Amino acid sequence: MNIAVNGEPSGKSLALMGAVLVWVAVLVYAASNSVVSLLADIGREHPVMGRNAVTLCNLLFLGSLLSLIPMGIMFHKDWTRETLRRLTRKDWGILSLSALLSSAVTPALFFIALDYTTVTNVVLIGRIEPPLFLLTTFLLLGEKLDYWAFAAGLIALLGALLMLVLNSDGAAFTFGKGEIATVFATLSFIASTIVSRVGLKGIPLGIFSIYRTILGTIIYYFLAIYLYGALHFQDIFAGIVWKWVWVYAILVIVVGQFSWTLGLKYARSGDISLATSFSPVAALVIAMLLLGEDPGPGLIPGGAIILTGIGIGQYGRLRRQKAERRAEIAEKMALDDALEREGSINFKGA
Repeated sequence: MNIAVNGEPSGKSLALMGAVLVWVAVLVYAASNSVVSLLADIGREHPVMGRNAVTLCNLLFLGSLLSLIPMGIMFHKDWTRETLRRLTRKDWGILSLSALLSSAVTPALFFIALDYTTVTNVVLIGRIEPPLFLLTTFLLLGEKLDYWAFAAGLIALLGALLMLVLNSDGAAFTFGKGEIATVFATLSFIASTIVSRVGLKGIPLGIFSIYRTILGTIIYYFLAIYLYGALHFQDIFAGIVWKWVWVYAILVIVVGQFSWTLGLKYARSGDISLATSFSPVAALVIAMLLLGEDPGPGLIPGGAIILTGIGIGQYGRLRRQKAERRAEIAEKMALDDALEREGSINFKGA
């Protein structure tokens, strides 16, 4: 039964907390593109020797380094000799793979995608993630497939596809380099999420977060130098970068990654899929509010389909919760009945 023992939270409480944190992370990540666009606009308005110093790469690299300060304050107690000795080679391998995927490969692919296609296309094509994530956890981790959440993810994907078709203004939708990079970035994100779910079962959150950030930042630095040239980070020490990078570091990296990582540890796969299905609508609405962007004619019909999918997923979640409550009540009644029968027997044996 899911009850609190010695003041420790129950399994249901942890699952609820995980679901809430995942939703917080999804909203933060949905706002991240708009926040980055705003910061880039500020950089264009205040150029350094004719260059925009507030680039995506500068924000990610410097923001990741600065995020180590609050992480170190929050998680320094996890970094003890005793804890580090308990980590096996497999644990370090999981940490390194997670750092490579989540902090280097995935953002690099998304940045490449943004060079060749629009933010809207990147957001909408990324809707392949929720149903693929559920299938992956079912096939690789052996988790029970939440059919309601899976159906919700597919419906949300249909809504995103409708947005893409309607927003093409009657022209045939082209699947170019940006769209291909988005697909691979999404697959990399799914892989990093699976690795995180496996790794978090035996690795303290503080070690996981800090090590992944440090190694991922180093890998990303050399990857960016390889892709864009040795002078790519020449404006990293510009005053305007340091003035605004804290917004990105605190909001996207610290709040977003902390909520996402801790949420992955406790949330159910169905709750994660349901929350991520809401991401495109949230991203488009936030872009409208912060940037004044026109989401196109596909927003209302596509958004309505996505919201329908979310509603179906929520209905399935409520059904599951009711079934769990009924099972708990039946278990408690069976236990009470057994105790009552035992109490009615006078002879207990020698």
